[in-house]
Formats: sequence, C-alpha cells, structure tokens
Amino acid sequence: MEGGAKIKPILHKTRRASALRVGSGIGGVARAQYGLDVTRQSGSLEKLTMKIDRKERVCRAIEFRQPDRVPIVFWNRDQTEGDVLLYHLALGAPGDGSANAWDWSVNEWGYHLVKSGDGTMGHPVEPVYRELPRPEEIRVPALREEDRMSAAPAFFETCGDRYRLASFDLSGFTVYTFLRGFENAMQDFLLEPKGFAALMDRIIAFECDLMRMAARHGFHGIHFADDWGTQSGMMISPPLWRELFKPRYAQQFALAHELGLHTWYHCCGEFLPIMEDFREIGVDVLNIAQPNVNDIAEVGRRLRGRQCFMMPISYQTVSISGTVEEIYGEAERLHRLLGTPEGGFIGYVEEYSVMGMSERNYCACGEAFRRLQV
Repeated sequence: MEGGAKIKPILHKTRRASALRVGSGIGGVARAQYGLDVTRQSGSLEKLTMKIDRKERVCRAIEFRQPDRVPIVFWNRDQTEGDVLLYHLALGAPGDGSANAWDWSVNEWGYHLVKSGDGTMGHPVEPVYRELPRPEEIRVPALREEDRMSAAPAFFETCGDRYRLASFDLSGFTVYTFLRGFENAMQDFLLEPKGFAALMDRIIAFECDLMRMAARHGFHGIHFADDWGTQSGMMISPPLWRELFKPRYAQQFALAHELGLHTWYHCCGEFLPIMEDFREIGVDVLNIAQPNVNDIAEVGRRLRGRQCFMMPISYQTVSISGTVEEIYGEAERLHRLLGTPEGGFIGYVEEYSVMGMSERNYCACGEAFRRLQV
C-alpha cells in the first residue's frame, strides 16, 4: 500500500510549548476575573502546601504516599503554575531548531510534520522509508548530549522544587509510523516481522540512551507519548500488541526504574483492553488523554489504588462546551473513580483554544483540580 498517505489523527494535539510559557491565565487575578470560586482552596490548603515541596508532592501521588493535595501539570501554557515542569528531549535535524523546544521543521529521525496553521503540531505526509530499510541503512540520530541538554541549566533554575519530567515528545510506535507511513507500518507488523523488529529495536535503543542521559542530568521521570486507540477501540488487536510491543515497553520501563526514573505514559483513544498490561510492566503514571471515550468507572474498578493516573477534563467535550460547574463536576468524578486518599491522581491542564476552548474554561480546568480534596 502506498506509504505516503496521511495519518488520520484521532485528535489534533496542540504544539508543545517552545519553552516555559508563563502567563497569568490561571492565576488568582484571572480566576477572579472569570468569576471562579476559589474559596475551597484558600486558607488551610495554602498552609498544607507549605509542608512538602512540589517534587515530593508528585512523588507521593505516584507512589501512594498521601500527598497533601492533588498535583497539577500545566502542559503547554502556564507551566510554572503547576507541580511539574516538562523538558523536551526531541531535537530537529542538526542546525534545525533549538533545545527544549518544538521549533524544528525536520525531526532528527528525518520526518517532517506539515503544519495546518491552526496551532496543532501538524501531521506527517511522507514516510522517511517507503521501503523497509536493511539494518545497516537505518539512520539513528546521534545522542548530541551537549546540544540536547544546552537548555537544561536554565530549565533547572526555573524548576526550583518542582518535579523534572523529561519527555520524548513522541516515542516508540508513533515514531515508527512516522518513519514508515501508517499503512505501511500496519502491514509491517504481520508481513515483515524481521524488518519491523530491526527498525523498532533501533528506536527503542535510542530512547534507552536518552533515558540514561536524562537520569545523568538529574530528571525525575521520563514521558512516553504513543497513541494506541481510536475513538472506539484499539488500532491493533490486544494479542498482537502483547506480542510485538509489550516486551519492548517492559524493557524500557525496567531500565527507567533501574535509573531511578518514574515512567509516564500518554495514550489517546480508547485502550482499556491493555491498561492493566501497562500497570503490569511498570508504568507509574498513565495519562488517559481522552476520558470521554473510555469507561472510566471500569478503569477504576480494575486499577484504582494500584495505578496513578494523569487526567484531563475532556478536551473534546466538557472543557470545550461545558459550563464551569460541569468542569468542576467532571474533575470530581474522575478523582472519585480513579484517585484515593493515598494518592494515585494527577490533574492535567492543556490549553486547547484550537478545539474551541474558551479562556474561562481553560482557567476553570486548573481551578477544578485545585478544588479537589484528598
């Protein structure tokens, strides 16, 4: 099948911030401006947050050690309002773009994301390898540690006592589909198992080298970003996923833990059939990016109290078209079904004006997680 066909995204992702974008959008003044009720978080909660630093708060939530409140991650805007700061590990081709940014035109693996002019990250239209390359033809990026970590000193200074999360930005399966084209990749799994293994294992090995580098530089966690679900089910069967990908992820997660890193895993779409697999092989924080297409009550029955979740207010439904009260209610529902008094829940806020999110609703998402009681 022709390899140059466009990947049909489940949900347009916003372009990752090129650095730390600090703004007033979620601060107290803005919350008051939009009439958001801040009374539940005032006074006693502010005193409680003084007891532990922000990195410790995140670790306690991940490890079920009773955080003083629900940690919050602001992903692509107002990051310093949260408990976690994100460092981008991906680079562009040499001479293209800068460190800790999403400002390259051609990625270091050779794929190009065509922008749509709507603020999203774009999409690939041409595969890097129209035919499966022989092992000696695979062009693995250089580690480029000095370049990759050149923005780290300033990042660490900004971090202060926050949790330092290093992100692959895109990883594993997603990178493979960008290199081969989506349709070709799906055929490779069954028709070209040896060629698939050669390329996939090079991707895995490169990511392992990046993890070792992140650990050397003092990061606390490593963030993977793959999408396994569509709006109504998985892209490949769970048995095939367990055969081809589960052992490779298990290898990566085990290495991360040996290095002292927590593993954070992002996935769009409906992927309930393999959520317990992720827990089994060592995912510490599971980001269910589209709670609106997953049975969250069933997720909770299977994994509440054993798996830490990072959850957004759905940026397809509630955070786009809901009222402030509905956003508050959704945060409470997610926390009730997935969180525990011991931890296991992290709030996730992403600005999605490209999907129709208003400034008021963006502010309400942050406030909704602030209001949660542990």
